[in-house]
Amino acid sequence: MKIGLQGIIPGGVSVQDFSAVTKINFSDSKIILNEFVTNGIGIKQDDSYYFEDGDKLKIAVKLLEKGFPIDEISVALDWRNFEGLTAEILSEKNFAVIKNMMLTKPRMEIDVVGIRLGIAILIDCKHWKRNSPSALFAMVKKQIARTKHYVEKTPGAMAVPVIVTLYQDKIDFIKNVPIVPIFQFASFIDEFYGNIDQMKTIGTD
Repeated sequence: MKIGLQGIIPGGVSVQDFSAVTKINFSDSKIILNEFVTNGIGIKQDDSYYFEDGDKLKIAVKLLEKGFPIDEISVALDWRNFEGLTAEILSEKNFAVIKNMMLTKPRMEIDVVGIRLGIAILIDCKHWKRNSPSALFAMVKKQIARTKHYVEKTPGAMAVPVIVTLYQDKIDFIKNVPIVPIFQFASFIDEFYGNIDQMKTIGTD
C-alpha cells in the first residue's frame, strides 16, 4: 500500500498508468488498486480507478495507524492532499466548505473554512514538520489573527480557530485553540458542538 501512494492521482488512472508511475509490475499494481477500493479509497469504473483529492492522505493515515514511519509516507504527499482530506471530512459532516479563502486589507489566507449551524471553523493545516511548542504558539497566534480578520469581514459571524497537524499524537490546546492530529479530526468534529465552550470563539460584538 505504501509504495502505491505515488500512483494515486486525482481523476482516472488505469492499471498501466499506475504501474508506470510506481514501477510496480502490472499484476501487483492491479492487486494494490483493488485493495484501495476494498478499503473505501477510490472507485473502479470499467478499466479505470478514480481518486479524489483527499484519497492519498486517507491511505497515509491508514499507514500511520499501522505504524509505518511518517517520514517515508510524507514524501509522497503535499499540502493539497492534506487540505483536501480536511475539507472532505468537514463536507462528510455536513459542513459548507471553502478552501483557500483569501481575505484582504491585510491580505491573509485561510486554508479551510467549514460552516455549520452558524459557526465557522477556521483551519490552518500544518503538514510534515515536527513543531516545537514555540512554533505551535506562533501558529496559534497567527490563526487567531486570521479568525479575527474573518469575523471583521463577515457580519454576524462566530468563528473558532483550529490547527490541524500530522505529527501530533493527541489533541492539545494552546490559548484554548485546539491542535488536532488529522487522524483524530473526524472524531473532533463529531464532538465539536458539545465541547465548544472549551474552545476560543471569536464573534462580532
